[in-house]
Amino acid sequence: MAKTLEKMSLEELKAHRKEVDAAIVNFEKRKKQEALIAAQKAAQEHGFSLDEILGAKGAKTKVKGAPKYANPADASQTWTGRGRQPQWIKDALAAGKSLDDLAI
Repeated sequence: MAKTLEKMSLEELKAHRKEVDAAIVNFEKRKKQEALIAAQKAAQEHGFSLDEILGAKGAKTKVKGAPKYANPADASQTWTGRGRQPQWIKDALAAGKSLDDLAI
């Protein structure tokens, strides 16, 4: 079913392009699935699961900073000084304490 592109109207060409784009997306999905299956088989041949090889989430793990501040009322509550302030920090600052008072 060869289509002569030169004889197609603009609407026909755009519709044809949509069909081709959809076919490309489906092709890539199939190839990725095939690659995933092959990777899982290769990992199993070596006695591992793919998750074990890639890590729990397959992504880099975040490294938490060392805590710099601790809640005087509950020492298990700490804060590194980065990111959003915990409520106990906000409460202490509102009560007139400084961050130096909460430093570890």
